[in-house]
Amino acid sequence: MRTFNIYKMQSLAGQARHWTQRAIIASLQYGLLAVAAIAVNVADKAVAAVSHNESPVHYRTVKIDGLDIFYREAGDPAKPTILLLHGFPTSSHMFRDLIPKLSDDFHVIAPDYPGFGQSSMPKTNEFSYTFENLAELINKFTVAVGASKYSLYVQDYGSPIGFRLAVKHPERVQGLIIQNGNAYESGLSDAAAFLKTYGETRDPKITEQLLGFLKVETTKFQYLQGAHDPSRVSPDTWAYDQALLDRPGNSDIQIALFADYPSNVKSYPAWHEYFRKYQPPTLVVWGKNDPFFLVSGVENGYKNDLKNIEVHYFDGGHFVLEEYCSEIAPIIENFVKKVEKAK
Repeated sequence: MRTFNIYKMQSLAGQARHWTQRAIIASLQYGLLAVAAIAVNVADKAVAAVSHNESPVHYRTVKIDGLDIFYREAGDPAKPTILLLHGFPTSSHMFRDLIPKLSDDFHVIAPDYPGFGQSSMPKTNEFSYTFENLAELINKFTVAVGASKYSLYVQDYGSPIGFRLAVKHPERVQGLIIQNGNAYESGLSDAAAFLKTYGETRDPKITEQLLGFLKVETTKFQYLQGAHDPSRVSPDTWAYDQALLDRPGNSDIQIALFADYPSNVKSYPAWHEYFRKYQPPTLVVWGKNDPFFLVSGVENGYKNDLKNIEVHYFDGGHFVLEEYCSEIAPIIENFVKKVEKAK
């Protein structure tokens, strides 16, 4: 009896060890499977999030009047188009963060003007650098890339170029998105006052000052002055722009455009007439601490001429996208969707 019990106990102990080992193995396998399932689930959600929010950005070049015009493009061309027009002294690089955020719902295109970014940089004796010529070239660009209708995003130099497009082809512009882009004399600060007269006087002293305006200290100033949190503004911005400004011959291009700026001021009445006559739906997203283009240009200008206008001020400077891109992108998205729905 005692022997039987001992063998029986040994047998039971062996079975217990066997089942314990199987249980441990099963538990480990289940745990690994569970971890794997969780990892796959997280990965799927991450992929879904990326696919929902962003489409690939393409970097392309098209030949216009013998010049290579570089542009960034993302999104489905069958969806509503947003044409992004950059300012000085930057390029389509200023939209590098905004484009992916808009690309899931819209077709987004951002060209570089001649002499800016990655586009051709003909010398001033090979191409006449005026805002009229830049506008005409960008007009041809929109035709070349098949952008027959678009919401027009303008900033700084993009405004005189974009508003010329709108005046010439109002039927193409479905809405305006204005980010620190001026169209009123009341919006020009004292720091920008030279833009109204330099082209007529060509004062050598002012020319010398403007050459200094093309130095890295001023480029950096344009990005940081008025910023709420300068630590959110990447130094890559002014480093990239400055490298392009420092190319031999580029200063001649910039001086030529400074000299032509009075043509924009003279065009203000025509742009105001366009605003009043066509009343394009308009979104204003503005860095209220801009040292060049003042809030008064919005309050006493755009708001007077445009009836269907939505205004958002941000505690930022001239390049407010550098700090508030994540906040501005959904505002643009909602605006363009409302424009599309109202058609």
